[in-house]
This record gives sequence, C-alpha cells and structure tokens, in this order.
Amino acid sequence: MNKELLMESARKMKTTAYAPYSNFPVGAALLLNDGTVINGVNVENVSLGATNCAERTAIFTAIANGYKKGDFQAIAVAGNTVDFLPPCSLCRQVLAEFCLPEMPVYLTNEKKNILELTLKELLPYAFTDLEM
Repeated sequence: MNKELLMESARKMKTTAYAPYSNFPVGAALLLNDGTVINGVNVENVSLGATNCAERTAIFTAIANGYKKGDFQAIAVAGNTVDFLPPCSLCRQVLAEFCLPEMPVYLTNEKKNILELTLKELLPYAFTDLEM
C-alpha cells in the first residue's frame, strides 16, 4: 500500500472520532507487515487524562489482535490542521516501543500534502535508546 492510500484511510477515519470536548478529530492508519491496515481515532473523555489518541488506539488494537513488536510497517496521521499534525509525545513513545526507528510516519495537512518522516526523526531521544 502506498502512502497516499494509507493517508486516505486515516483521513476517512477521523470522521468517526469521538471529540466532543476539543472538536479536534484525528484519524490514524497503521500498516502492518502482512498488508493489514488497522485504523484508530481519538476518543475523548470529560476527564482529559482518560482520552486516547488515534495513534495509540491503532497500536493497542493491533496488539489486542495478536500483532507484536516489529509487525508495523508505517503509520499515517490526519487531522484538520493547516500545518502537519504530528503524534503527541505519549504516542511517539508508544510508537518507539513497538516500531523500528526507520518506520515511516506520514503526516498531512488541510491541503492534503504528505510529509514523510522516520520514527527516529520524529523522536530522536526515545527512552528505548537509553543504555542502562
């Protein structure tokens, strides 16, 4: 699957987000090594700390469906923003837990441009890189 199709999946997903407090819907599409795409949306809660982001929803759904660390090929993230919408810091660290540093992360903006980064570029000092 190319990045345009993966991003289109993320864009479609944002319409099902539950974002009554922020009115900031986000969709994510996670491409697995076997070609499966697992989608996620942000799900808000009146207690903001209980809110879950689209990227983590997709990763956690994949794990719940039996996928494992290293099974992830790429992720696309879409919101309604002028600028490219990157994953939050919590999501970046979760991605670092399950994905390779070279994994592509695709971001979009309201003009439907796509920015491609690697996870390492998005999170250069991940906890997973720490030597003890």
